[in-house]
Amino acid sequence: MVKVEKLLINYKTLEQFKRFKEYGNQELSMLEDLQSNIVENDSESPFYGVYYGNTLVSRMSLYKVQKKYDKYFKPAQDYLVLWKLEVLPDYRGNGYGKALVEFAKKYQLPIKTNPRINSQGFWEKMGFQKAKYDMERDLGENPLIWMPEGVEEKEV
Repeated sequence: MVKVEKLLINYKTLEQFKRFKEYGNQELSMLEDLQSNIVENDSESPFYGVYYGNTLVSRMSLYKVQKKYDKYFKPAQDYLVLWKLEVLPDYRGNGYGKALVEFAKKYQLPIKTNPRINSQGFWEKMGFQKAKYDMERDLGENPLIWMPEGVEEKEV
Protein backbone atom coordinates (compact mmCIF):
# COMPACT_ATOMS: atom_id res chain seq x y z
CA MET A 1 0.00 0.00 0.00
CA VAL A 2 1.26 3.45 -0.92
CA LYS A 3 1.35 5.97 1.93
CA VAL A 4 0.99 9.69 1.20
CA GLU A 5 2.77 11.95 3.68
CA LYS A 6 2.66 15.67 4.35
CA LEU A 7 6.18 16.86 3.61
CA LEU A 8 8.02 18.87 6.21
CA ILE A 9 9.38 22.24 5.22
CA ASN A 10 13.05 21.73 6.06
CA TYR A 11 16.46 21.39 4.45
CA LYS A 12 16.19 17.59 4.12
CA THR A 13 13.06 18.00 1.98
CA LEU A 14 14.82 20.74 0.03
CA GLU A 15 17.64 18.31 -0.81
CA GLN A 16 15.13 15.69 -1.97
CA PHE A 17 13.33 18.24 -4.17
CA LYS A 18 16.60 18.84 -6.01
CA ARG A 19 16.28 15.35 -7.50
CA PHE A 20 12.99 16.33 -9.13
CA LYS A 21 14.43 19.46 -10.65
CA GLU A 22 17.07 17.32 -12.39
CA TYR A 23 14.37 15.22 -14.05
CA GLY A 24 11.45 17.61 -14.45
CA ASN A 25 10.73 20.72 -16.38
CA GLN A 26 11.78 23.98 -14.78
CA GLU A 27 8.17 25.07 -14.25
CA LEU A 28 7.40 21.88 -12.33
CA SER A 29 10.03 22.46 -9.68
CA MET A 30 8.72 23.20 -6.22
CA LEU A 31 12.24 24.02 -5.07
CA GLU A 32 11.66 27.78 -5.13
CA ASP A 33 8.32 27.38 -3.31
CA LEU A 34 9.99 25.31 -0.63
CA GLN A 35 12.97 27.64 -0.21
CA SER A 36 10.67 30.59 0.32
CA ASN A 37 8.70 28.69 3.00
CA ILE A 38 11.50 27.18 5.09
CA VAL A 39 11.03 28.30 8.66
CA GLU A 40 10.62 25.27 10.92
CA ASN A 41 9.65 21.62 10.59
CA ASP A 42 6.18 22.40 11.88
CA SER A 43 5.43 25.14 9.35
CA GLU A 44 2.20 24.56 7.44
CA SER A 45 3.19 22.73 4.28
CA PRO A 46 1.20 22.50 1.03
CA PHE A 47 3.50 19.68 -0.14
CA TYR A 48 2.69 15.98 -0.08
CA GLY A 49 4.73 13.06 -1.26
CA VAL A 50 5.31 9.33 -1.39
CA TYR A 51 8.52 7.70 -0.23
CA TYR A 52 10.02 4.46 -1.48
CA GLY A 53 12.31 3.56 1.39
CA ASN A 54 14.01 6.85 2.27
CA THR A 55 13.65 8.26 -1.26
CA LEU A 56 10.95 10.79 -2.10
CA VAL A 57 9.63 9.39 -5.41
CA SER A 58 6.52 11.50 -6.03
CA ARG A 59 5.17 14.82 -4.85
CA MET A 60 2.47 17.43 -5.34
CA SER A 61 1.31 20.80 -4.06
CA LEU A 62 -2.23 20.90 -2.72
CA TYR A 63 -3.76 24.25 -1.83
CA LYS A 64 -7.23 24.93 -0.50
CA VAL A 65 -8.93 27.98 -1.98
CA GLN A 66 -11.69 29.46 0.16
CA LYS A 67 -14.98 30.18 -1.52
CA LYS A 68 -14.61 33.93 -1.01
CA TYR A 69 -11.72 33.75 -3.53
CA ASP A 70 -13.48 31.33 -5.90
CA LYS A 71 -13.62 32.57 -9.49
CA TYR A 72 -14.41 29.20 -11.06
CA PHE A 73 -17.58 27.75 -9.60
CA LYS A 74 -21.17 28.94 -9.26
CA PRO A 75 -22.25 28.99 -6.58
CA ALA A 76 -18.86 29.85 -5.12
CA GLN A 77 -17.37 27.09 -2.98
CA ASP A 78 -14.16 25.95 -1.35
CA TYR A 79 -11.98 23.88 -3.69
CA LEU A 80 -8.49 22.44 -3.99
CA VAL A 81 -5.78 23.31 -6.49
CA LEU A 82 -3.58 20.30 -7.19
CA TRP A 83 -0.45 21.17 -9.10
CA LYS A 84 3.12 20.20 -9.72
CA LEU A 85 2.30 16.50 -9.46
CA GLU A 86 5.47 14.69 -10.45
CA VAL A 87 6.83 11.15 -10.15
CA LEU A 88 10.53 10.46 -10.70
CA PRO A 89 11.00 8.61 -14.03
CA ASP A 90 12.31 5.37 -12.51
CA TYR A 91 9.21 5.09 -10.30
CA ARG A 92 6.44 5.84 -12.84
CA GLY A 93 3.75 3.25 -13.45
CA ASN A 94 3.69 2.08 -9.81
CA GLY A 95 0.60 3.96 -8.66
CA TYR A 96 2.42 6.77 -6.85
CA GLY A 97 0.77 9.59 -8.83
CA LYS A 98 -2.62 7.90 -8.48
CA ALA A 99 -2.11 7.63 -4.71
CA LEU A 100 -1.50 11.38 -4.47
CA VAL A 101 -4.64 12.20 -6.48
CA GLU A 102 -6.75 9.75 -4.45
CA PHE A 103 -5.41 11.40 -1.29
CA ALA A 104 -6.62 14.80 -2.54
CA LYS A 105 -10.05 13.38 -3.44
CA LYS A 106 -10.59 12.27 0.17
CA TYR A 107 -11.20 15.92 1.10
CA GLN A 108 -14.44 15.70 -0.92
CA LEU A 109 -13.93 19.15 -2.43
CA PRO A 110 -13.79 20.00 -6.14
CA ILE A 111 -10.23 19.81 -7.45
CA LYS A 112 -8.77 22.02 -10.19
CA THR A 113 -5.52 21.13 -11.92
CA ASN A 114 -3.62 22.27 -14.99
CA PRO A 115 -2.23 19.13 -16.60
CA ARG A 116 1.28 18.86 -17.95
CA ILE A 117 1.79 18.16 -21.61
CA ASN A 118 1.05 14.50 -22.44
CA SER A 119 -0.66 13.84 -19.09
CA GLN A 120 -4.29 14.26 -20.21
CA GLY A 121 -4.88 10.48 -20.28
CA PHE A 122 -3.75 10.09 -16.67
CA TRP A 123 -6.13 12.79 -15.48
CA GLU A 124 -9.04 11.37 -17.46
CA LYS A 125 -8.45 7.95 -15.84
CA MET A 126 -8.59 9.73 -12.49
CA GLY A 127 -12.04 11.16 -13.34
CA PHE A 128 -11.03 14.71 -14.27
CA GLN A 129 -12.83 16.54 -17.08
CA LYS A 130 -12.35 19.79 -18.95
CA ALA A 131 -13.81 22.72 -17.07
CA LYS A 132 -17.16 23.98 -18.35
CA TYR A 133 -16.53 27.64 -17.70
CA ASP A 134 -15.07 30.48 -19.74
CA MET A 135 -11.35 29.87 -20.29
CA GLU A 136 -10.40 33.55 -20.56
CA ARG A 137 -10.18 33.59 -16.79
CA ASP A 138 -7.41 30.97 -16.87
CA LEU A 139 -4.88 33.06 -18.79
CA GLY A 140 -4.40 30.46 -21.50
CA GLU A 141 -4.40 27.49 -19.13
CA ASN A 142 -6.48 24.43 -19.87
CA PRO A 143 -7.76 23.38 -16.44
CA LEU A 144 -9.28 20.03 -15.61
CA ILE A 145 -11.80 19.60 -12.81
CA TRP A 146 -12.78 16.71 -10.58
CA MET A 147 -16.09 16.99 -8.76
CA PRO A 148 -17.03 14.93 -5.71
CA GLU A 149 -20.12 12.77 -6.11
CA GLY A 150 -23.26 14.78 -5.54
CA VAL A 151 -21.62 18.11 -6.38
CA GLU A 152 -22.21 19.58 -9.81
CA GLU A 153 -20.01 22.00 -11.69
CA LYS A 154 -22.17 24.74 -13.13
CA GLU A 155 -21.24 26.85 -16.09
CA VAL A 156 -20.30 30.39 -15.26
